[in-house]
Amino acid sequence: MARDYYDVLGVSRNASSDELQAAYRKLARTSHPDINKAPDAEDRFKEVNEAYHVLKDPDQRSRYDRFGPDFRSIPEGYERAAPRGGARTGRGSRAGRGGRPGDPFGGSAGGAGGGAGGNVYTEEDLGGIDLEELFGGMFGGRGRGGYGPMPGADQEAELTLSVEEAYSGGHRRITLPGPGGERSFEVDIPRGVTDGQRIRLAGEGGRGGGGGAAGDLYLVIRIAPHRRYRLVGRDIYVDLPVAPWEAALGATVPLDTPGGETKVQVPPGSSSGRRLRLRGQGMPNARGKPGDLYAEVRILVPRTLEPRERELFEELSRVSTFDPRRSS
Repeated sequence: MARDYYDVLGVSRNASSDELQAAYRKLARTSHPDINKAPDAEDRFKEVNEAYHVLKDPDQRSRYDRFGPDFRSIPEGYERAAPRGGARTGRGSRAGRGGRPGDPFGGSAGGAGGGAGGNVYTEEDLGGIDLEELFGGMFGGRGRGGYGPMPGADQEAELTLSVEEAYSGGHRRITLPGPGGERSFEVDIPRGVTDGQRIRLAGEGGRGGGGGAAGDLYLVIRIAPHRRYRLVGRDIYVDLPVAPWEAALGATVPLDTPGGETKVQVPPGSSSGRRLRLRGQGMPNARGKPGDLYAEVRILVPRTLEPRERELFEELSRVSTFDPRRSS
C-alpha cells in the first residue's frame, strides 16, 4: 500500500504551499539519485516527486484528502463538490503501461538513456509530469534530457569546545577533511552555545551539480568534559573548597567560574554537599534566560598540621559535643 503523501513529505495535513515546497526541496536534495547512492534512493526520489506533485495542486489535493490513495480511480462525477470542469485526475495514471494504477512513475526507471547517476527521467517516464515546472523553478532550470542544476547536499561535522569557549564564544579557525582535500573555515561561535546546538555555515556543504548552489555545513557543538565544571543544560555545577572553620563559622570565599572569579557567601554551619545557587551565572543565553551556577561545598582539612593547629584541634575535640554520626 502506498505511503500517505503527507507522511512522505513529513508535513501536517494542513501544511501551506510554502511548507510543502520547503519540505520537497529538502527531500529532493537528499534523495536525488545523482547525489544519494543508496540502493533505494531512486524509489525514494520518485515517491517524493509523486507526493509533491499531487499535494501542490489544490484540486488533486482536495480529491486526495477526500478519497485517499484511490482518488484517481474515483469518477469525477462521483464528487458533487468537484470544481467546474472536474478535478484534474488521471494525469499520472500508468495503468496498462506497466505501472500500478495511480502510480505516476509506473515501472519505468528512465528509458531515455544514462546520465549522471545512470538514469535520466523524461516527462514520458514520469507519467506526464512537467519536469520544467518541477525542477525549473526549484533548481534554476534544466536541459530537456536530464536533471540540470541541482543544489548540493547539506553536511554535518562536530566541533568540540571547552566549557570556557562555549561560555565566552568568539572565533575559531577549524580544518575539516574532504574529498578534495582539507578545507579551513573561520567560525563565529555564539556566546553560551550548548551541547548539541548547531552552527550553520551557508554554502560550505556539498557542491551542487550542473551549476547548482552548494549546500550548507552544520557544525554540531560538543562540549568536552571538564575537570572542574559539570554542565546540565545551561546550569553549571562546580565544587567549592572550604576550610572547616569557614564551613562552621561562615565566610565569603572566592570561586573561579567560566566567566571569571566571583565571591560566594558560605552560610555558617555548612556541611559538604550543600549547594549554593548563584542565579544567572550559568551559561549565557542570547535568546532567553541564562542558566544558574551551583557551588557545592567541599570541606577540606590540612594534610599536615602545624603544632599550634594541632593543639587547637585537640582542644576542640575535648570541648565539642558535636557527633557527625548522630547529627541529622
